[in-house]
Amino acid sequence: MLRRHPECKVQIPGLPNTLSKVVHRMISYQELRRGTNNFCESNLLGTGGFGSVYKGILSDGTIVAVKVLNLQLEGGFKSFDAECKVLRTIRHRNLVKIISTCSNPEFRALVLQYMSNGSLEKWLYSHNYCLNLVQRVSIMVDVASALEYLHNGQSESVVHCDLKPSNILFDEDMVAHVGDFGIAKIIAENKDATQTRTLGTLGYIAPEYGSEGQVSTKGDIYSYGIILLEMITRKKPTDEMFVGEVDMRQWIASIPDRMDVVDDGLLRIEDGRDVTAMQTILSSIIELGLRCSAELPYERLNIKDVVAKVNKIKLALLGNRNKECLTLKSLLLLKDVVKACFSRLSSLALSLSYLFRQIRV
Repeated sequence: MLRRHPECKVQIPGLPNTLSKVVHRMISYQELRRGTNNFCESNLLGTGGFGSVYKGILSDGTIVAVKVLNLQLEGGFKSFDAECKVLRTIRHRNLVKIISTCSNPEFRALVLQYMSNGSLEKWLYSHNYCLNLVQRVSIMVDVASALEYLHNGQSESVVHCDLKPSNILFDEDMVAHVGDFGIAKIIAENKDATQTRTLGTLGYIAPEYGSEGQVSTKGDIYSYGIILLEMITRKKPTDEMFVGEVDMRQWIASIPDRMDVVDDGLLRIEDGRDVTAMQTILSSIIELGLRCSAELPYERLNIKDVVAKVNKIKLALLGNRNKECLTLKSLLLLKDVVKACFSRLSSLALSLSYLFRQIRV
């Protein structure tokens, strides 16, 4: 049973008061309680390591996602502070936006932009949804753009530390946004890495996180590479087939024909396309995923090169689709021309037949 909480102070730690007043509207605990119907289970969007996320409606009608931290869990307060510290400084079209926070001694919540189309995890593994190749590549570009901003967009790099499909969310236009910065780390200027005891999610965390506690931007690149491979194969890195010594990356790398690992659902959707062009594009995505998820950090690409490569893949894919469209238009035009020719020939045949009958008479 929820107890009555004191009114929350809307504040983002470290954010100048003047900027806070301009950018973030005041939201009380009572408004959040009403807007989520007392944090009703029917409004529950999902649960994470440090709390739960609810769909809510603010007093002005704005639909939001309310992330309520479980302060009974070890790290709950720390997660809230870490997320506030990161979100107060970042603004990018491919990052989930913070609207406000609500904080008192017994309650912590983040009020976030609502993502109406759910997560990448939902779209990959639900039987009711299926992403085509253009959609998947567009998501890859969106996530890479978000990482480039986090890593290079400010004087201090932000390392997400927990990049995975459930943290990649879609708005109403299916634009991907990276969210959940609960264990993110800010790397001080002129430093390449930092130490941590907080690990991400099994299957997506870079090997050096567990062995050395060494956090760097190359850890996010590793997670990104695993996600690329997962999006093409539709297999989770924690799938039961990857028990023992062979992980998903090793399994993919060991199969000579890259098409043998591609998601059957994706191949069905793309059936009828230019086979050679499709194989080239899919192979290039798999190779990029393998390079990003190399075991040693120095063997992985930097985010600038990743963005360039994934954009090149997208251009090649769209260029191929445009050619297919032009070919289809040409065939339709040819069909119309042939139809018109047959129509004229038919009319000519009727005229000649009439003329021959007149001559006989």
